[in-house]
Amino acid sequence: MLRRVLVANRGEIARRVIRTCHAMGIETVAVYSDADVDEPHVREATTAVRLGPAPAVSSYLDVDRLLAAARDTGADAVHPGYGFLSENAAFARAVTDAGLTFVGPAPDVLRLMGDKAAAKQHLEAAGVPVVPGIHDASLDDEALLAAADEVGFPLLVKAVAGGGGKGMRAVTDPSALPDALGAARREAKAGFGDDRVILERLVSRPRHVEVQVFGDRHGNVVHLLERECSVQRRHQKVVEEAPSPALDAALRERMGSAAVAAARSVSYEGAGTIEFLVAGDTLDRDEPEFFFLEMNTRLQVEHPVTELVTGLDLVELQLRVAAGEPLGFMQEQVRAEGHAVEVRLYAEDPVRQLPQTGPVLHLSVPDGEGVRADLGIASGSTVSRHYDPMLGKLIVHAADRTTACARLAEVLGDTEVHGVTTNLDLLRAIVTSDAFVAGDLTTAFLDEHLGDWTPSPTPTAALVAAADALADAPRPSPAGDPHRPWDRLGPLRLGGAGGWLVTLHDDLADASSSLRITGGPDGRRITDADGKPVPAPADGEVGGVTRHVVDDRTEVWVSGQGTTRRLTLVPATRSADPAELAGGAAFASPMPGSVIALPVAAGDEVAAGATLVVVEAMKMEHPVVAPADGTVVAVHVGVGDAVEAGAPLLAFEPTVGDGD
Repeated sequence: MLRRVLVANRGEIARRVIRTCHAMGIETVAVYSDADVDEPHVREATTAVRLGPAPAVSSYLDVDRLLAAARDTGADAVHPGYGFLSENAAFARAVTDAGLTFVGPAPDVLRLMGDKAAAKQHLEAAGVPVVPGIHDASLDDEALLAAADEVGFPLLVKAVAGGGGKGMRAVTDPSALPDALGAARREAKAGFGDDRVILERLVSRPRHVEVQVFGDRHGNVVHLLERECSVQRRHQKVVEEAPSPALDAALRERMGSAAVAAARSVSYEGAGTIEFLVAGDTLDRDEPEFFFLEMNTRLQVEHPVTELVTGLDLVELQLRVAAGEPLGFMQEQVRAEGHAVEVRLYAEDPVRQLPQTGPVLHLSVPDGEGVRADLGIASGSTVSRHYDPMLGKLIVHAADRTTACARLAEVLGDTEVHGVTTNLDLLRAIVTSDAFVAGDLTTAFLDEHLGDWTPSPTPTAALVAAADALADAPRPSPAGDPHRPWDRLGPLRLGGAGGWLVTLHDDLADASSSLRITGGPDGRRITDADGKPVPAPADGEVGGVTRHVVDDRTEVWVSGQGTTRRLTLVPATRSADPAELAGGAAFASPMPGSVIALPVAAGDEVAAGATLVVVEAMKMEHPVVAPADGTVVAVHVGVGDAVEAGAPLLAFEPTVGDGD
């Protein structure tokens, strides 16, 4: 058995691997960047090694530093987790060449299955059904444009390297294909160092169903049933479950056999996943259609749902197979008990679909029978712009799907994350929606069923609790900063005539509410802006609401009645120019990140909808476009510049037409 494992990753998956290693009596080595020095995975490992600065290319993606860390700590194996270098054939080869055990498949298998074009060609020859398309990755844009009619529209532009939806663009109109090819190539080059793309047919009413496979070096290959992963945003999975509500025994057998055949065709060792698209409009046929999508040659983010229904520890299986042990069970011994549903918790504004950063001021997740939380953060963590915005997963296992969905909704309503905005509200909306509960899923689920979703307003009890907390919070010091809302308010006098009118803005729901506070702490009274009574705050957690006032008293985080919100104190300013504010907002960075494209220069005249600048953060591109015809007056950034959220990018002057 392995003695000491270096975990070449961070966050939730690093903690997950460390947990099983320690349960097996295996020592662990954590690695970290300067941004992660105080993160949980560093504290939980047997020992930890600094890799370098925060950017992944200088830390988690630096092969030489990882190997040096393994050598210096006496590790005899490397577990890559998922993401980063987990499917990098050159890294796997470097690990084995260094005399270490790579916890994963052979480098040649990584290389073959990591090339989506080559993988499709190989598995098509092995008899596995593949999505029709143009799978020649050597074609340039001109050749792909000429061949697109063979595929037909709508189609999908897809990077041959990497995963997670990066380098993918759905195209319904032929005129949009050139721009989609350029964007997909640029994104794939930035994310994977490989800008090759292929074209695939868009499958009708697709359900994303994947099969977990496992192989050992003794020739044993089994599948551990399937997972439904259809609920996605930007090709990133949001909700996963096992088993799939769409599969009957016959289809499960067909897909499982195809997955095992795919794994056998490459003599697969370790944990892997064969991802399929199921044509939803064929499910009522005797033999529904399904197509190979890709193979993930690593542990999947969503592996917990498989663990909960099968009772197997997939990380333990990985480690035992890597050490040369046989799997120890046959296909007929794999059984599913109950149902498991998992949601991915992201640091993301779920309305505007933008990644978020910030300190984790408070974290609370309910526990209980069948509840599992695999998180990469803890209270005191910092969510930076340098890495993927996924914070972890919340999973529930129950006797049946209906019970699991209901229990998960309760868990989401009781989960509290303060300091950084998350997608908790959207997750709860998904798992309580009629379509989800009915199992009516496709990869377009969010657009079809929650396309116009907006968060509910902050509950009144939470607003009262926030106002009460602000009244009790100490005044920030030093004072006198004209940019701080509290200093612009002037002296606070709760006992004065009319009391203190507090306006709180709910950033997520984009709504403001005003409350009036009168009296002192012992006789405080909180009313609405017109003086009408509202629920009085109680002692302790006011009205059952957990609240956290940020140090400078400009914002309050509240959790209660199934919601968590950031409430910003609106200063009593009267001189702001609305037009100026609107213009500034239009051309400020929408998120902290890096400028990766700047197709315009000062003096350029552009049409409405033209891309002015592209900002990238947490593996996501966000283009800032011209709202109208106009002229670029000035450019304040350059390609490669790091920018904070709200930083000015450029100045733009709209064209004023005759008569305007």
